[in-house]
Amino acid sequence: MSLQPAYRVSVQVPPEHVQAVQDGICAVEPLRGGHYDRVLWIDAVGEEQFRPLPGANPAYGSIGEVAKVASVRLVFTLPRDPQRLARVIELGIRPHHPWEAPAIFVDECWMALP
Repeated sequence: MSLQPAYRVSVQVPPEHVQAVQDGICAVEPLRGGHYDRVLWIDAVGEEQFRPLPGANPAYGSIGEVAKVASVRLVFTLPRDPQRLARVIELGIRPHHPWEAPAIFVDECWMALP
């Protein structure tokens, strides 16, 4: 076993947009793990809450009103390469995500490889 530096990326996505976001990510990055690709974790449906403020252009909800919508968390890992990460976020997630400002979280971690 070897430990490789990696990024763990998670993004909250409305359930009806999960496939489009997955396909967008995998068009930029195959998400390989050993003899597999398209390796993602998809959490159970939860709830996302936000309130659009003046100046926002919400895809859901209204300015000044709290909105609650179903949400799924997609999680995947990438080798720790800042340019690769930027491509995945800017070309793979943002254009396929319905929100003006998607909730995208990036953690530095170590990935155990055989």
